[in-house]
Amino acid sequence: MERQDGGINQQKLRKSGKMAVAGLYRRILPSPPAIEFASSDGKRLFSEALQNGTMEGFFKLISHFQTQSEPAYCGLASLSMVLNALAIDPGRKWKGPWRWYDESMLDCCEPLEKVKAKGITFGKVACLAHCAGAKVEAFRTNQSNIGNFRNHVIKCASSEDCHLIASYHRKHFKQDVNVTLEKTGAGHFSPIGGYHAESDMALILDVARFKYPPHWVPLSLLWEAMETVDESIGHPRGFMLISSHQKAPSFLYTLSCRDESWMSIAKYLIDDVPVLLQSEMPENINQILYLILKSLPACAGNFIKWIAEVRRQEEDGSGVTNEEKERLALKEKILEQVRETELSKYVAAMILSSTSNCKLREKDSLSAIAANVCCQGAALLSGGLTSRTRVCCKATCLKCFIVNGDEPTTVVSGTVVSGGDEQEVDMLVPESAATLGNQCDSTLDNCILMHPTTSDVLTVLLLALPPSTWSDIKNENLSAEVHHLVSAENLPDALQQEVLHLRWQLHFLKRWKNNEVDDNVLSPAVG
Repeated sequence: MERQDGGINQQKLRKSGKMAVAGLYRRILPSPPAIEFASSDGKRLFSEALQNGTMEGFFKLISHFQTQSEPAYCGLASLSMVLNALAIDPGRKWKGPWRWYDESMLDCCEPLEKVKAKGITFGKVACLAHCAGAKVEAFRTNQSNIGNFRNHVIKCASSEDCHLIASYHRKHFKQDVNVTLEKTGAGHFSPIGGYHAESDMALILDVARFKYPPHWVPLSLLWEAMETVDESIGHPRGFMLISSHQKAPSFLYTLSCRDESWMSIAKYLIDDVPVLLQSEMPENINQILYLILKSLPACAGNFIKWIAEVRRQEEDGSGVTNEEKERLALKEKILEQVRETELSKYVAAMILSSTSNCKLREKDSLSAIAANVCCQGAALLSGGLTSRTRVCCKATCLKCFIVNGDEPTTVVSGTVVSGGDEQEVDMLVPESAATLGNQCDSTLDNCILMHPTTSDVLTVLLLALPPSTWSDIKNENLSAEVHHLVSAENLPDALQQEVLHLRWQLHFLKRWKNNEVDDNVLSPAVG
């Protein structure tokens, strides 16, 4: 029986040479309804499910099984376990030279201190999975039914390419019914490791291994446990399917909410621009662009970023690998497609005009971008990037590498200083033919090729605006021309994918801004 003092006389313990430790050492798994995985019945269920092909996902998950490091980190532990099982590269260091998902790295949607104190909601776990680059399909129980849930469990249990995380309440399994020492509630996240068809049971790989071992539970009872309401947000729990994208959702651009100004920029782009176009009644494309640029918040450059690939400088001085070369080639292809759009020509001319007063222009030079990106890259490679991280770029220089006789690849090298430490980093720069000669950066010897500029960034940002942005333009001919310029359907495949991903990001950030992120978790298909 669990008691706060263990029910043992402290004085007797001291005399026996032992120390009394208040707390809990594991729990006895209530059975029924659960069946412990390591029991004889649990082994039988495993063996039969394995023969039936519904344990395929188990082996990848068990290879990366981990125990949550904090009582409220069940969502983070479940997600990092699944991301590692899917072999999704975090693109940042865990410890030493290793890139690996850990709970401490899942902080893009909710501060870790807040998660540690209060736990995390269903929608924020889905947000973290999206942020990590996974493909996510999330369903609350009021958006699905037990039949669909069973089908999804069978699908993921029969594959190594998809894993299911369930959000449920333990009370339906008679677990955590007498919590005395814990500050967290009985709501829980865990991956589902397999399915036994004959008994209709699912295997819960409980990430709170200090509390309960993995165990089989009736799927109908698991559904009831997910149907409970998370009282912190007033919505039912549910389940999410997590898999890898066949290719990265975004190669060249991404929206960023790390800067505190992102809410004001998102509001301007989503809410204010349509009102501006409706009230000012522009007569041509140039007037539309002028109106948008004139009122663009000064911090807009912190909201959309081109994705620079940052790495530690190789000690042996080796150049760019074939894999890196392939990624750069795709970025350059997208950049070229951006510059071939009709909208790009309008934007480039507007930015170069003396009347545009573009807020992004001062960050156009490669040297300025290099200093900023190298600093951010160094912070990420060091294991974190926070508002308290103080880094500066001591120097940058340009290098050119040639791989297998291909065209030269530009690499910006920088020395980053943080406190008394210095770190050498390289930034791989995508390039494409410049459309206007005076866009050339003076630091480059050859002005035929150009890195992404303000014109490119702004063009893509305009393409990513919701289609409804332009719906209130009164002039029918102008409205038709605008829709022709910004329609994603008219874009080449690579650029179309880039734009649709940014459009989804903007849509998701709007819901987050309006505290709707936990009301319904959206898939990234936003037209």
